[in-house]
Amino acid sequence: MIWLLFERLALNTSLIITLAYLVSKTKTFKKTLRGKASRKDMVLLICVFGAMGIAGTYTGIEIKGALANSRVVGVVAAGLLGGPIMGLGAGLVAGLHRVLLGGFTALSCGVATMIEGLFAGYIGLKFRHKRIKWQQSLIVGIVAEIIQMIVILAISRPFTQAWDLVQVIGLPMITMNGIGISIFIGVVQTALEEEEQIAALQAQKALQIANQTLTILRLGLNEKTALQVAQIIFDQTDMAAVALTDREKILAHVGKASDHHKSGMVIQTRATWLALESGGLKLAESREEIGCREPKCPLSAALVVPLRVGSQIIGALKIYREHGQKISPVDWEFGAGLGMLFSTQLEVAELEARAQLVAKAELRALQAQINPHFLFNAINTIVSFCRTDAEKARKLLIQLGDFFRKNLQSGDKFVTLQEECEHVRSYLAIEQARFSDRLKVEEKIEETALSCRLPGLTLQPLVENALKHGVYPGKGQGVIQILASLEPKNLVIQVKDNGVGISQEKLEQLRNGVKISTTGLGIGVQNVAQRLKYAYHNQACFTIDSTQGEGTCVTLTIPRQFSVE
Repeated sequence: MIWLLFERLALNTSLIITLAYLVSKTKTFKKTLRGKASRKDMVLLICVFGAMGIAGTYTGIEIKGALANSRVVGVVAAGLLGGPIMGLGAGLVAGLHRVLLGGFTALSCGVATMIEGLFAGYIGLKFRHKRIKWQQSLIVGIVAEIIQMIVILAISRPFTQAWDLVQVIGLPMITMNGIGISIFIGVVQTALEEEEQIAALQAQKALQIANQTLTILRLGLNEKTALQVAQIIFDQTDMAAVALTDREKILAHVGKASDHHKSGMVIQTRATWLALESGGLKLAESREEIGCREPKCPLSAALVVPLRVGSQIIGALKIYREHGQKISPVDWEFGAGLGMLFSTQLEVAELEARAQLVAKAELRALQAQINPHFLFNAINTIVSFCRTDAEKARKLLIQLGDFFRKNLQSGDKFVTLQEECEHVRSYLAIEQARFSDRLKVEEKIEETALSCRLPGLTLQPLVENALKHGVYPGKGQGVIQILASLEPKNLVIQVKDNGVGISQEKLEQLRNGVKISTTGLGIGVQNVAQRLKYAYHNQACFTIDSTQGEGTCVTLTIPRQFSVE
């Protein structure tokens, strides 16, 4: 009899384990395991696990006026996986059902089922943030069944009949139901771990693709970049095809059906239009929903992922499956993650483009500020030499022309330090003619540094600031020093003056990016600092040191990998 019970209980347990596997695949159950279940989800799962307990009762074996069954498997599993509320709830459902069936163990088995569910629930709380091992769940199952045997002996009457029953069903139920609970938990957790591993691999693949497309999408979304990105996704995945669109047309289509899904075609998929309008992911589950008019088109399903820059939808990523396949939940998560990464990359590209436009606008503003003032002063100086020293006036006109030519040519591109120094010399030639012996210029530039490159119109604003706000307001001879040297990792340039210096208050404002005035001290210095920031991606260093009454030093430190050709 005992071996027959072992065999029958093993069969019953296999049925419960099959149900466990099916339940483990549901979204509701997965949310519960992750602690994200709503009340509605909890009620639904209590009913499901309670139903498993009822199924265990109905498949039980009648012995001595009672049932040897696997009711406890579903109830204890509910407690271990969902906590006390779910364990007690499932125990109530299965336990009350057992009470209604009648028999001399009806009440004791019903009460025991509720106690077992509550007991397992409190054990489950201790494993809320970690996975319970199969050995642990086996022990819990064995203890739960021992509790049931104790409750049967404590409540069922006559006691001698209860004792005879426990002697027969005790060992088989304790052993097989304990094993069943262990396998139940193992099946559920294995299924969940496999899904997490798949999700992790998909996330890793999405990040790898995003890394490969980073430099491409910095150029924006167009037919050329879209084709490169689509090809990378297609090569890295098993998708039937990959496409990218803007808000009106297909930019690129790679993979199957590329003979009739071509770049430049107007978007045909209704799901794509809906995604572009709503900003949410859309699924096309048939060739008709895809909108293809080609009778032999192999594409059978598509996921459309909108791409956005800020709050604006600028296009869509589309991944396809071929005939006989569907878009799986894994495909959905992969597409959503990739779309989010691409959107971030496109937004960064947009911000970089805006930053470049701002830098150019500030450069033009700086040029507009320099040119009128400098031109007016230069013309007056040259006029004064026309009668007294015509040859000097002629040379100054050449220097003036050279200055403006370089000012216009070099402002929006990189030039060598030698070219930038020539530009500064043209400027200083006019200034030295104006102030004669009051201005002395010293250059100490290493020969090896002259070939290094930097943004045009970098030094001239610093030299002009040194003259206008340092040297000229002071008394006696002013000295401007331009120093440049190559260090192991950096190009270091300094513009020094022995002028009036800057007060600590104004110096702090300059360091914090506060414009002291729109026409005076600060605009040229801050413009150079901002342009260096954009040009070298925050890796160049710009510092100002000054002592009032002694002078000012501006230092530029540029990483050599950016400055040396």
